[in-house]
Amino acid sequence: MSRFLSSRFASLEAYTPGEQPRDQQYIKLNTNESPYPPSQEVIERVNADEVKRLNLYPDPEGKFLKEKLAKLYGVEKENIFLSNGSDDILNFSFMAFCDEKRGAVFPEISYGFYPVYADLYHVPHVKFPLKEDFSINYKDYCNVDKMVVIANPNAPTGMEIGLFEIEEILKSNPNHVVLIDEAYVDFGGTSAVGLVRKYPNLMVSMTYSKSRSMAGARLGFAIASKEIIEDLEKIKFSTNPYNINRLTLVAGEAAVDSDIYYKENAKKIIATRETTVRALKNLGFLVLDSKANFIFAKPPNISGADFYSKLKKKGVLVRHFEKEKIGDFVRITIGTDKQMDVFLQKTSEILKGR
Repeated sequence: MSRFLSSRFASLEAYTPGEQPRDQQYIKLNTNESPYPPSQEVIERVNADEVKRLNLYPDPEGKFLKEKLAKLYGVEKENIFLSNGSDDILNFSFMAFCDEKRGAVFPEISYGFYPVYADLYHVPHVKFPLKEDFSINYKDYCNVDKMVVIANPNAPTGMEIGLFEIEEILKSNPNHVVLIDEAYVDFGGTSAVGLVRKYPNLMVSMTYSKSRSMAGARLGFAIASKEIIEDLEKIKFSTNPYNINRLTLVAGEAAVDSDIYYKENAKKIIATRETTVRALKNLGFLVLDSKANFIFAKPPNISGADFYSKLKKKGVLVRHFEKEKIGDFVRITIGTDKQMDVFLQKTSEILKGR
């Protein structure tokens, strides 16, 4: 620890992003990026004329993008919050809705940033274990009297809970925010956005990083009651009102205008996912039921760590987590059909000892 860092952060364990090695060319199936580029409309709108305007600050309210997203999701502009990636939404939520007395709960196995934010803001928190089949037991989150954070579909398992379960959680915690993190919902999951009007304590978080092919642009948004959105805006305008740059706002608007393109890409990824799942099961893998753009799989007769290492040596990157319950699994992002064919070929070689 630096001698300059405040002692209150001495025990903080930072989030570890997926590796981005530059030592060779890899097939990257480790960070849940889209294998497809942004739409042609996005590429055309982020042009030289827009670059010339970089001397001007962006619209801190993101009015035009909010209007487009509101229309797309059937809500009002006042129900939309824009952020620098959906991680910003998580950050602001732990800052705004929790403190030393108002805690948080989330799954023990889920997105690794949840406990980081809780520790960063000294929020007392409970991590509920998953069930034996790796699913979330919604009853754990009922009547907890704390902010609830659930990734749905969950990461890294890809499994989801249904709207009935989410409603039960919402009804039993009326005085606390229930944050449903829907980063992967476009790949076959069930969105809770339709419940926003019914439950003022619901917040749904989404991102452009996955289905909208803009991980490098850093853009996310939340859909919630006007009350929650105003709370988030207060935090934003007290920290960094210009948190989304001009080019990202333009790209975000163009992506909404070309939503059909992204929906078609999501369908292709779903189809590739199902083909890959069948192939892995035929090779003896245990594969969880995923509604995301990745799969969580346990290889036969080899540890997850060894499988990850051998794949990397063969030029294919997947993600391995050291946690005890999931150490024998790897998370595999779904790429193009061609990329997954290479992954399956290299996997077959490893299982044959080559």
